[in-house]
Amino acid sequence: MAKKQDMYGCTECGWTSTRWVGRCGECQAWGTVVERGAPKLRQVAASAPVDVAVPISQVPTDKARRRRTSISELDRVLGDGLVPGAVVLLAGEPGVGKSTLLLEVAAKWAGSGETTLYISGEESASQVRLRAERTGALADSLYLASENDLGTVLGHIESVRPSLLVIDSIQTVSTAETDGAQGSPSQVREVTGALARVAKRESMAVVIVGHVTKDGAIAGPRTLEHLVDVVLTFEGDRHSGFRMVRATKNRFGPADEVGCFEMSEAGIVEVPDPSGLFVTSRSEPVPGTCITVTMEGRRPLLAEIQALVAPASNQASPRRTTHGVDNSRIAMMLAVLERKAGLPLSKSEVYVSTVGGARVSDPSVDLSVAVAVASAALNHSDPRRLLALGEVGLAGDLRRVPGVERRLAEAARLGFDVAIIPTGSRNVSVKFPRLSGMKVVEFGTLAEVLDYLYFSPSATT
Repeated sequence: MAKKQDMYGCTECGWTSTRWVGRCGECQAWGTVVERGAPKLRQVAASAPVDVAVPISQVPTDKARRRRTSISELDRVLGDGLVPGAVVLLAGEPGVGKSTLLLEVAAKWAGSGETTLYISGEESASQVRLRAERTGALADSLYLASENDLGTVLGHIESVRPSLLVIDSIQTVSTAETDGAQGSPSQVREVTGALARVAKRESMAVVIVGHVTKDGAIAGPRTLEHLVDVVLTFEGDRHSGFRMVRATKNRFGPADEVGCFEMSEAGIVEVPDPSGLFVTSRSEPVPGTCITVTMEGRRPLLAEIQALVAPASNQASPRRTTHGVDNSRIAMMLAVLERKAGLPLSKSEVYVSTVGGARVSDPSVDLSVAVAVASAALNHSDPRRLLALGEVGLAGDLRRVPGVERRLAEAARLGFDVAIIPTGSRNVSVKFPRLSGMKVVEFGTLAEVLDYLYFSPSATT
């Protein structure tokens, strides 16, 4: 049997090996083992640039001025409109409304007199037309084609000369110049790169739809997110009409903005003031509820936490059920309530949920969860319109959260009477504007909050 040839060697001492290793076995040097006979990098000759480099202050900005889509919630996320030549990736789960939203964007863009091209790789042109009639997204300047070949798509671009191109979706477009099936990493990378080059050359905004995996990540190679300028995620529960467009990458604006929409029979509808969607309207106070203010990007949103405490049918392992909040976070709050506030919850079943299908992961929801659970356990409700925000530590202390001034201003605008916040929150902000009629109370521990609310309502601060 022939001896296996040594294909790897150390550049420092000449030690050889049949496989690659990170450290030389002779001189113990790191990163010096390379493949023998590996092709060397070719020397690239310098060439004269087409465009001469100029000082940044002299670069013209006329071709990069934003154009609004006439959908204010989407413009908010994009940074006040689309930039010509920008490539935007919109990803979301199946059925969340990506195609409906982009068809609405394309129709409004075309309605302003701009030429728009909508390429559908998943539906026929007649099917897209039916959806456009249902949602009222018809415009004379909106051109529609059903194509899966990249070369044909580029031909449509040359003939139509649009200022906005919509590709639905990038996984359905392929080219014969690259190996691999539709949606493969090589195909997605090549198609996206070609569209990005055309977008920069023609100063044409491009919006492409991307699929997501079962884990919620964008399907395809990770380089897809690096090739585009803006990455948007379309989020929403199938059983709820509320939708959110969230920016996770934006080269032309803030990457922490959120746009709110609602899915209706007529299509996608903007929700400029979504706080009322997650709060129940009731005339009488109910035990086991508490309002908090979360931050979605830079936008404050009200969320109602509801809790129910019942006797456990199985004392050995009482049930803990949550919806819309982190299960592990709720477990920590229950432990803190029992150890630091003296509430016996270890033998009770606890149910915690949000209203309207809202999902909250902000640490500021800790205090409202604790107040709602304590209210349910004691069967006591506060007659005032109350909200609580703050992070609760394992020692039972309350910690400050960012954006307190925005949260309180939103609560005051909606007419709340009392706001409970951690001690020292006022020191990190300049002023609390527009808080007339709302009392702001500061506490240092969770036990003090519960004493103020349920055991000593007449306490002063």
